[in-house]
Amino acid sequence: MWNKIKIAIWVLIPFLLLLLPATYFDTGQALCPSKLLLDRECPGCGITRSVQHAIHFDFKAAWGFNKLILLVLPLLIYFWVTTLLGLIKKVRVN
Repeated sequence: MWNKIKIAIWVLIPFLLLLLPATYFDTGQALCPSKLLLDRECPGCGITRSVQHAIHFDFKAAWGFNKLILLVLPLLIYFWVTTLLGLIKKVRVN
């Protein structure tokens, strides 16, 4: 039962992010310790905004926030798919 709930939540995550506007994370206080403590951006700064724009197919803005989107988005998709398939496998075994 719990694994089925996990699958439902895992499937909903990308849809919930798609429901949010692409600009949802563009404003507000930064959470990066480097930005907060040293007032300097780290290599990961902007990756959340970049991913949010990329999943809304705004690749120009995604590239502008963080160029690592070319590596991060495929890795996130891979992680999401492999985790989902692992959860489905657990449900089928039980």
